[in-house]
Amino acid sequence: MMLPLLKTELFKLFRESKTWYAIAAVLLIELIILVAAYYQGAEILDLLLENLQQSFYFEGNLLNGNLLLYIVLNSLWFNLPLILMIVSSSLITDEYKNGTLKTLMLQAVDKRKLILAKFIASLIFTVLMLLLLMITTFVLAYGIFGTGDLVVYLGTLNFFPSEEAFKRICFAFASGTISMIFFTTVSITLGIFLKESAKTWIASAFFLILSSLLLKAKFGLGAVESYFFPKLTNSWQRFFDYEVDVSSILLDNSVLGIYIILVVLIGTYYFKKQDVG
Repeated sequence: MMLPLLKTELFKLFRESKTWYAIAAVLLIELIILVAAYYQGAEILDLLLENLQQSFYFEGNLLNGNLLLYIVLNSLWFNLPLILMIVSSSLITDEYKNGTLKTLMLQAVDKRKLILAKFIASLIFTVLMLLLLMITTFVLAYGIFGTGDLVVYLGTLNFFPSEEAFKRICFAFASGTISMIFFTTVSITLGIFLKESAKTWIASAFFLILSSLLLKAKFGLGAVESYFFPKLTNSWQRFFDYEVDVSSILLDNSVLGIYIILVVLIGTYYFKKQDVG
């Protein structure tokens, strides 16, 4: 019963025009970033390295595909989750609006399996979007700017050889995907509670903004504070520290995975208790 429900949810998701508008929006943002970098990237990079260029000689082109991939990673982590949250939440809010849920309940569909199918469909869509973003950015960035060493500013300037930069970027995309899944899962649960699209979109945007604000906040809770969910959604950025603490990043992603499961359980429990009629 679960597989047919999942196929149905995926069919409905990719049949919706808003899904394709979302895909187009993400690709357009990516293209704008690349075009802007093509015309202004050299000036920005010179400004960043102005002081160092007085003491060091840089050989080769630092405005390359690896730097553009890093810029895309940083530029889309607010825009992308917001777009994904809007699309994912529509899996449930649209059915509240058009009455589809009432029809499904009349067919004795298991409510738990139905909502889990929606969560899984959202997860699949999120992973596919990240893969699409990753592949298109790699092709365009390397095709236009070529490869080269990566320079990253995280308190200090870190330099990575081209091959090392490529590996770190791939791992960052993988870690970032978990963060995106967390946000889309939250959006579906918000949709279950709020039922209306507009309210859910506003709540999703507020949740995303709040998470960004709390990311840098200090609560004086010591090590416990590092496992508060806003602190975990930026774990992908730690792959660009000069020394990568892989075990710590894996732990953070595992804890975020637990948060995802908890959000799914909360949403599923509340959906089962609801009267959708």
